Amino acid sequence: MKIATAAYQTSYLASWQDYADKITDWVSEAAGQGAELLVFPEYGAMELATLSGREAALDLEACIHATAARIPDADGLHADLAARFGVYILAASAPVIDESVAPRPVNRARLFTPGGSMGVQDKQIMTRFEREDWDIHPGGPLRLFDTALGKIGILICYDSEFPLLGRALAEADILLVPSVTEALAGHTRVRVGARARALENQCLAVMSSVVGRADWSEVIDVSVGRGAVFGPPDTGFPPDGILAQGELDRPGWCYAEVDPDLIARVRSEGVVLNRAHWADQEGRDAPPAVTALR
Repeated sequence: MKIATAAYQTSYLASWQDYADKITDWVSEAAGQGAELLVFPEYGAMELATLSGREAALDLEACIHATAARIPDADGLHADLAARFGVYILAASAPVIDESVAPRPVNRARLFTPGGSMGVQDKQIMTRFEREDWDIHPGGPLRLFDTALGKIGILICYDSEFPLLGRALAEADILLVPSVTEALAGHTRVRVGARARALENQCLAVMSSVVGRADWSEVIDVSVGRGAVFGPPDTGFPPDGILAQGELDRPGWCYAEVDPDLIARVRSEGVVLNRAHWADQEGRDAPPAVTALR
C-alpha cells in the first residue's frame, strides 16, 4: 500500500474551476505515483471562502458560511476523483453547518472511496481559537471505517493529542491526522500526539498539514507543518517509527510504502505489546498516595 499525505498550500481562488483544477492536479500527481490513500489537511478547504471575495474570507463568521456553501460541490469533485483514479481521499476538512449534530458549525473531514461511498468524521475537542474566538462546536461521534485498505480512523489535529480518543479507535489499522498549526510548537504537539497514538495502538498514523501564508484568512493566516507517516518503533518498522516525512513548510506530497501485514504482525509479535497491555493500567490511574520526602 502506498500512502500520500499532503503539505498543502491554500490559494486565493479566482473561480471554481481554479479549485477543481488544483485538486485534480494534486490527486492526479499522487495517483500517478501509485498512491492508494491520499490525505489532505484540516481546514485546507478554507480557500473556498475566497470565491465569495476577500472581505468574506477575512470575516470569521462570513468565511464559515462561504466555505460551507461550497462543500457539496467540493464533495462531488472529490467523489468523482476518487472513482476516476481508483483512490481513497480524505478531503481537507471544513466548517460545516449540520444542525442535526450541533447548533453551531462543526469541523468535518470527509473520506471518499473508489466505489462511491463517503464517510464523515467531525472534530471532537475544540482548540481555544475554535471555542473562544470562532465558536466551532464538537460534532458527531468518532467513527471507524472498514475499507479495502484496512480499518481507518480519523483524529482531526487537536484530537490526536488525547489518548482516550485514540484508544476509542484501537481497532483502526490506520489513523489519519489532518492538521493545521500556526507555529512549530503546535505542529510539534500534533506530531507528538500522532506518534504516541501509533505507539499505543501499534498502528499507522498519517499526518497532513497546511503550510504557508494566507493573508486573506484570520483562520489559516500562517501555517507551519509537513506531511509524515508514523508507525510503532517496533518489529517490522523503522527504529524511530518514522516511515516518511516531508520537508518542513515545503508544499507537496509525502509518500510512504507500507506493508499492511506489518500491523497485524507487530500487534502479535512486537517486542512490546502496548495495545494488548492497555488494560493493565486499570486500577493504576487512581490519584497517587503522597509521600513526603525531605
